[in-house]
Amino acid sequence: MSEVVRPRSKGDVPDDPLSRLRHSASHVMADAVRRLRPNAKVTIGPAIENGFYYDFDTEPFAPEDIERIEAEMAKIVAQNLPFERKVVSRAEALKLFGERGETYKVEIIHSIPEGEEISLYQHGDFIDLCAGPHVERTGDIKAFKVLSFAGAYWRGDERNAQLQRVYGTAFASQADLKAHLDRLEEAKRRDHRVLGKQLDLFSFDEVVGPGFVLWHPKGAIVREVLEDLIRKEVVRHGYQPVYSPHVAREQLLIQSGHMAHYKDNLFGGIELEGQRYLAKPMNCPFHIAIYRSQLRSYRDLPIRYAELGTVYRYERSGVLHGLLRVRGFTQDDAHLFIREDQIEAEMAGCLRFGLDLLKLFGFANVKAFLATRPADFMGEIQAWNDAEAAIRRVLDAAGMPYEVDEGGGAFYGPKIDLKIRDAIGREWQCTTFQLDFQMPQRFELEYVAPDGSRKRPIMIHRALFGSVERFIAVLIEQFAGAFPMWLAPVQARVITVSEKAEAYGSEVAAILTAAGLRTDSDLSADKLNAKIRRSQLEKIPYMLVVGERDMAARVVSPRTRDGRQLPAQPIDDLAQMLLAEATVPSLGGTQSKSA
Repeated sequence: MSEVVRPRSKGDVPDDPLSRLRHSASHVMADAVRRLRPNAKVTIGPAIENGFYYDFDTEPFAPEDIERIEAEMAKIVAQNLPFERKVVSRAEALKLFGERGETYKVEIIHSIPEGEEISLYQHGDFIDLCAGPHVERTGDIKAFKVLSFAGAYWRGDERNAQLQRVYGTAFASQADLKAHLDRLEEAKRRDHRVLGKQLDLFSFDEVVGPGFVLWHPKGAIVREVLEDLIRKEVVRHGYQPVYSPHVAREQLLIQSGHMAHYKDNLFGGIELEGQRYLAKPMNCPFHIAIYRSQLRSYRDLPIRYAELGTVYRYERSGVLHGLLRVRGFTQDDAHLFIREDQIEAEMAGCLRFGLDLLKLFGFANVKAFLATRPADFMGEIQAWNDAEAAIRRVLDAAGMPYEVDEGGGAFYGPKIDLKIRDAIGREWQCTTFQLDFQMPQRFELEYVAPDGSRKRPIMIHRALFGSVERFIAVLIEQFAGAFPMWLAPVQARVITVSEKAEAYGSEVAAILTAAGLRTDSDLSADKLNAKIRRSQLEKIPYMLVVGERDMAARVVSPRTRDGRQLPAQPIDDLAQMLLAEATVPSLGGTQSKSA
């Protein structure tokens, strides 16, 4: 089946021209694989963002198979075969695919509810269980490319058979395809996993455990600068810093609802003194425990707690991906405890804070999404409706266009997600603000109202970076490893022309370090061009070349990583110039204690 695990009604399937084209190309690719490997069993293969894939039960593919599959696809396209739709009975579908030995299709047919239409699509001799729609003929597929191979498990379950996945893409024209392939090459150049190794920022170790990041000194500096920035800014915006432990009794996560909703993603299970303890998957229950440590007054609200809290969640090894998907990560987490009349002002404050922070890193193209009630929601529908209406008013008041992500909210409340586009147009989601009427109720949180009665506060879960690890991965790829001066782990490197300038080079490095610049030295006997090239590969913003003449004049000859040669300058003047560029920026603006 080409789009979904079971056929759906035609109206449920994306029917924009590009999705239809890619959907059709996936069938052509599956046909090509079957022609080359008649014993391969076809499973599923949807059109996805920027392309399509198909999974097969067959032996692993080799790199040279890419050209073979493409050549076979070209033959099918050249035949200009019509795509023909047929509606059949369950018995007919089972007989057809059973006779062909397509056991995965038989399993899919058995999962289709009684009475639901079963449709097939055929071109030439290839026939597939599919809801459609398709282009008219295979000849309509003008520009396509097989991209790569990967492993996958049937139905995404590692207990099932391992399949071979073939990725491809298709576009309306060769020009569009070429532009996309150029973007893919640029994405490879920016891959944070490759640059992380090249720049010596981080690593993983199988003995430590997959998905647990080891931060090297240079990577730790980048992380430290970001964390210092957010610590300073949350205080300026009216937040109070807190810390919470890395483990807790299971009862805390049962009460919060995380045990029921995230049981398969929890780490731990240590028995101590008759109690079961788990690694922290979320910071919110701990911040709730801080709130309820004493009785609060309506005058105390809003209370905004902020923590760079490390959490642990089990992710299957097959989905781990550099810093983007890990098992231990740090959230720049905050939880706001507010009155009902403060909802819109506080959500608006979170939105401004998030937009200002993203702008600081050059993310000007930001899209907002309102994520609404999911199927497994907690609480009353009216509370959800009220919360979603409040968020709409905040977005409308900000004049910010937004899209609705139906069913995309957390189980405890709706949220705003901010998605950014990086330097090559890829979309990332990091920043989120979640409104929560449910958690305060589960923990029976209260505050004293003006009339002396007890009322329930409302919570906002707020993350700006989201995961620090993920945000650093995005930044590495956004800047292609060439961090802005204030974020670069090494801001300047002193490079000596010869051994005679070593003492002076060490002196220059010491002066700049004392001035507050992250400076190192290359005093090796390598040739000057080799030293410069090495520094450029390490993306160091400034290379400070010193030779005998520089030493005699007490100057330094700066060179930028993009190859610009600047005039020689006295050491103190150079230090001031570099310090000005290295100053960590400020977002500006503050948030009052009472909104």
